[in-house]
Amino acid sequence: MSTPLTLRHGALRCDLCPALGGAIAGLWWRDLPVMRSTPGAELTSVRQSASFPLVPFSNRIGHGQLQWDGTSHPLIRNFDPEPHTIHGIGWERPWTVLESTDNSALLSMEHRADAAWPFDFDCSQTFRLGDGTLDLGLSVTNQGASPAPVGLGWHPYFVKRAGATVQFAATGRWEMAADKLPTHRAPHAGLDQSTDTLTVDHCFDGWGGALHLRDALMHITVRSALSRLVVFTTPERDNIAVEPVSHVNNALNLMATTGASADSLGVRVLQPGETWSCSMQVTVEEQV
Repeated sequence: MSTPLTLRHGALRCDLCPALGGAIAGLWWRDLPVMRSTPGAELTSVRQSASFPLVPFSNRIGHGQLQWDGTSHPLIRNFDPEPHTIHGIGWERPWTVLESTDNSALLSMEHRADAAWPFDFDCSQTFRLGDGTLDLGLSVTNQGASPAPVGLGWHPYFVKRAGATVQFAATGRWEMAADKLPTHRAPHAGLDQSTDTLTVDHCFDGWGGALHLRDALMHITVRSALSRLVVFTTPERDNIAVEPVSHVNNALNLMATTGASADSLGVRVLQPGETWSCSMQVTVEEQV
């Protein structure tokens, strides 16, 4: 088990908890929290963290049953009381610190097929603070002997202050049934509105690659080349989850039930030994 790490650069400070799912415990601009934040030494649960990695899939796999290559793989249901498997396994495992400096860190995790995920892989995370920026990288390598599906992403929770607005462009949104699984895609232009009364829990696709969150204190921009974005908040919550992800919710099972291709839903199929990487950047600017 590793102890928390603190990265600093200029006005930014980022606390990491490698042993708790490779999570970010907190991100601050001077003394103001950018994400919902807890000092690393005080964080006891990944579910209360500022952000955690989504690997080897994001969001939900319906009813804990993975359909892949003609085989049904029962998975551990890890988000009581929901009946689904959620957010991959990276957030539930300890990560190893390979390198760290005052403003950067490299973490790694290895997985061998088990009841939580039936494919071998290893993965790494990078963190780097710059001038008003946090740059994140995530890579996964198929260590098995046969092709395997993967998805990647991040699950950051940003502070939602009174009067905040959220804006991003998209081309579609996946509607959901009461069980929180997607039913169909509908055209949607994204959001440009106050967060005070916003209720949303959807995967948007055709995301333009930039989201802007503004309040009286700061302007936060989230950027990624990933083309899908899960956004979750309600008026009662003091945070908004903004999740750049590679694939549609429950994509692996949608492939099996609808015949949709991996590409159309954003699933990557890695050959043995193949690696895939993605990145995300959070930029913080003081409002003037």
